[in-house]
Amino acid sequence: MAKTTPGEFTRQVRQEASKVTWPTPREAGITSVMVFVMVVIMSVFFLGVDFLLNAGVQKLLGFGG
Repeated sequence: MAKTTPGEFTRQVRQEASKVTWPTPREAGITSVMVFVMVVIMSVFFLGVDFLLNAGVQKLLGFGG
């Protein structure tokens, strides 16, 4: 593997960085809202799973009533 000089490395980094397509502010906002919605959905899902597993274990072991 050939070694590159620091100058060559910097040139390659700038060349690759120029190929990056950045999202528009609207796209970034929509994506952020979608992530937030998915976090809320998954939180409610895992809350339900935890509740059901907890109730099942308590019933199985005879605790809490």
